Order: sequence, then C-alpha cells, then structure tokens
Amino acid sequence: MSELAPFVLFFIAALLAAVTQGTLRQLILLATPIITGLHIWLNIDVGLLVTHSIMSYELTVMRTDKLSILFAYLFCIASFIAVIFSLHVKDTKQHVAGLMYAGSALGAVFAGDFITLFIFWELLAISSVFLIWARGTERAIKAGMRYLVFQVMSGVLLLAGALVYYHDTGSLAFNHIGLEGIAGWLIFIAFGIKSAFPFLHSWLTDGYPEATVTGTVFLSAFTTKVAVYALARGFAGEEILVYIGVTMACFPIFYAVIENDLRKVLAYSLINQVGFMVTGIGIGTALALNGAVAHAFSDVIFKGLLFMSMGAVLYRVGNINGSDLGGLYKSMPKTTVLCIVGALSISAFPLFSGFISKSMVMTALMYEDYGYLWLLMLFASAGVFHHAGIKIPYFAFFAHDSGIRTQEAPTNMLIAMTIAAGLCIFIGTQPQYLYALLPWQVDYWPYDTTHVLAQLQLLFFSALAFVWLNKKGLYPPELRSINLDAEWFYRKLLPAGAQRGVAFLSHAKEYAMAIIIAPAQGVRVMFSKSPAAKYHLSESWPTGSMVFWIATILAAYLLLDIFG
Repeated sequence: MSELAPFVLFFIAALLAAVTQGTLRQLILLATPIITGLHIWLNIDVGLLVTHSIMSYELTVMRTDKLSILFAYLFCIASFIAVIFSLHVKDTKQHVAGLMYAGSALGAVFAGDFITLFIFWELLAISSVFLIWARGTERAIKAGMRYLVFQVMSGVLLLAGALVYYHDTGSLAFNHIGLEGIAGWLIFIAFGIKSAFPFLHSWLTDGYPEATVTGTVFLSAFTTKVAVYALARGFAGEEILVYIGVTMACFPIFYAVIENDLRKVLAYSLINQVGFMVTGIGIGTALALNGAVAHAFSDVIFKGLLFMSMGAVLYRVGNINGSDLGGLYKSMPKTTVLCIVGALSISAFPLFSGFISKSMVMTALMYEDYGYLWLLMLFASAGVFHHAGIKIPYFAFFAHDSGIRTQEAPTNMLIAMTIAAGLCIFIGTQPQYLYALLPWQVDYWPYDTTHVLAQLQLLFFSALAFVWLNKKGLYPPELRSINLDAEWFYRKLLPAGAQRGVAFLSHAKEYAMAIIIAPAQGVRVMFSKSPAAKYHLSESWPTGSMVFWIATILAAYLLLDIFG
C-alpha cells in the first residue's frame, strides 16, 4: 500500500511538460494517466487514510473508498483519451493546463476534508479556464472571464460553508453533510454551481463552446463529474435533488433543439445527462446511487466521444454551425461512424453504455413511486435522442451537401475516438465489469425483455417524430443566431439596468444642481445690485495681494494664540 497521492504524478508531469517538447513531451503526456491508473490499481486499497497536520488542523489529503477509486479510474481513462486526442497540439500552456486540470480532479475525489477539497476545487477553476482562453478569440476571452467568475464564486461559497461547518461541529471531515443548517446550504450551492444547477449553469453553455478543439474534451470530463461525486458524498438522499435533477434533464432539451452551434448543443446535452445523475443522488437508494455514478462513468466517455467528433469537424472545417455543415460523411467517413456510436450511446440504445446506466436511475424512480417524475424523465430521454442522438450526426454529416470537401480527422484524433467508441460498446455489452466497481451492493441486470422493448419503442417513436417534423418543415431549422437563456440576466439585463441607473443618476444630479444653483445665482445678482457690492472687498483682487492678506491674517491668529 502506497501513500503517494495520484494527483502528485499529474502535477509532476505538468512541470515536465512545461520544459520539454516534441516526442519526449508526448511520451510524458501518454505515460502519466497510464502510470497513475496502475498506481491506483496496484498500490491504493480501500480504507487508506493519509493525513497531515498544518497549523493545528488535521488535513486528510487522501481518503480512499470504492466511490473515490471509481472516479479516479474514470479520470485516468478520460485524461488518457483526451491526451491522445490533443497530441498534435504544440501549445505548451494547453498541455500543462490539461494535466493540472486532471490532477486537480483526482485530488478532489480523494480529499477527505473541506480545506483539501477547497484547494483542489479552486485549482480546477484556475487550470480549466486556460483551456478556454487558449483559443485566443475575443469571445473566448470574455467567456473565460464569465466562466471564472462562476467558478471562483463556487469556491468562495465552499470555503464559507466549510468555516461555518467547522464552527458548528468542530470537524472539517468531508462526509455526509445534509441541509440542516446554513453551512449545508452554502456547500450545497457551491456544489450546485459546478453541477450546473438551473440558473447556475450558464458558465457551462457559455464557456465550453468557446474553448479550443481539444480543451472542450478535457472540460467535458472533469468539472461536472467532480461535482457529481461531491453531491453523492455529501448530499445523497436529499429529496430536493430529485426535482432539481428532473429540471436539469428537461429544460436543456428546448435550447438544444434550436441551437445552431453543435458544440453548444452538446453543452446543453451535458446538463441534461448530469440531471439524471443528480436525480439518482437525490433518490438516495443503493440502486439510484449506483445508477448515478455509473452514468457519470458512461457519460464521460460517450460525451467525450461526441465532443471529439465535433472537435474534429471544427479542426478540419473551421466551423461548427449546423446551418453551414452537411455532407461531411463523404470526406470524414470514419469520424461519422464514430460519432454515430457516441450518439447511440447517449441515446441509451441497447448494447451501448448509456443503456446500462441510465436504466438504473429510471428503475429507481419507479421503485420509489416517483411515477410522474418518471414520465418527465422519459420525455427527457426522448429529447436527448432528438438533439444529441439525431441532430448532431444528422446536421453535421448528412442533412444536405454543403459542398465542403476536407480531409479525414488526424490519426491521433481517430485513435482517441476509436478507444472511446470501443469502451462505449464494451460497457454496453459487458456491464458486469462496471457494476463490479460500483460503490454500493445491488443486484441489477438491465437486459430484461420488458426494459429492452420499452426502450426500443421509445427510440423508434422519437425517431419517427423527428422524421415527420423534419418532412413537414416543423422541426426548428438551423439558423445563424445567438440564443441566451439564464445568462440573459447578467449579459443583457444587468448591463442595461446599470446604464439606465447611471443615466438616472446623471439626470438627478443635473436636476439637483439646477435647484441649488438657480437660487444662488439669483442671490448673486441681487447682491451685485446692492450698495454693498460697491465696497472694495467685493471687487476682484490680484493673486499677490490675496496671498499677502492671507499671510497677515495667519500671523495675527498665531500671535493671539501665543499671547492670548
């Protein structure tokens, strides 16, 4: 058993990546997640605690159980795929930021106390924003700033909640928290921001589509999944999460259907999938919690695959708007096939990874008598098939022949997408291997006749609805437009309100000055006409004369003060 925290290996690799280049750097990038994964598998056992005392505080830098180890394996797999996808990139800061970001995610899931969690929580924010800024456009810079504001706000709330929690309990241990006091609510909102709760989600849909081609793949894997882990650790069984999760699963569908930027469609789809995880955590049973973490595992891989396929299109074409694409299957057939595998996985087709994890949450909803919420989640399942399962591959590769002829994706991108696609199929056909890693004991098998037939019927009729709406011209067309949702409040309402507030204060100042100055001018005019105005003191004096008289008055005052 080793006490070496896995994040240390990623941080060392980030330093090495900063001072190396070429083949040596690529070897470091590839070796880091492999070595870290092997280190976790061979040297880290369940129940390990590594603590350090700092200024009378006992900090647990590594606390291992099946939940943290499952997410650690997931982050090693995700970083390995993302590294392969980005091997062609020459930008040092992107490689360093990616390794620091992945290492921070590992540090967060092994953190056993709030101070350690806060440190990695903030490192997640600081390292990830460079993957947005690295794109270099004005839109990316501004989106990165807005992204950072939300991330830092989450950290501030987490720290405030941790301090209140320590004051109330005398402990900094990060275990189940609950919503009993102000500390719980502060920490809950901090986790909610990173989970992209409704009205707190716009950093994701605003920032992710503006990141670099490879940066978005990293971003899709870590921040929201660390937050899902934190919710499962601290707030399992809180019923409010069921309703929040159902809302998250449903509302992004409407925005994703009308969105033209296909990477932004996937950003909305990411919120939709996290909604299933949050719902499972809120239900709180062993089946639901296992479903939540299993779906997090599946989502990182199939969502990463979809982001990679759209990233490959953006890399080759320079555009990712659905209105400008189409017919790319002729130039990029391999990318097309791999994208379809991701689309089938996110749509929860039988034999693909989404089917074996999403079904656990849906079954748990039925077991706990959330029948009406189950219907809403069924609608959400059909919706994700529309906007991610059909819209993404259809408008990118098939909708019409845009006339674009380009090259297939680079070899490293194809390898990364093939690994992800293979995992989607392997997990979907052999779910017992993922189920064996799940933290809670439960007896569940997804491939029963009723469930398979019900899911196939849902997908069939959803596809039929898409075809009918498209043929009738009722399906929302791909338009060159900018769609705002919750960010309208701070990108439109607040600036407009601030401008009107400044204008109001300016007018108020002018009005007040008019009220004050008018009488004063009247008095001055009256005084100028009075006999007193003819006295010598009312006339303008030269500057030198004024200085002389001021000096005389001061001298007289000093003499009176000394001898008086």
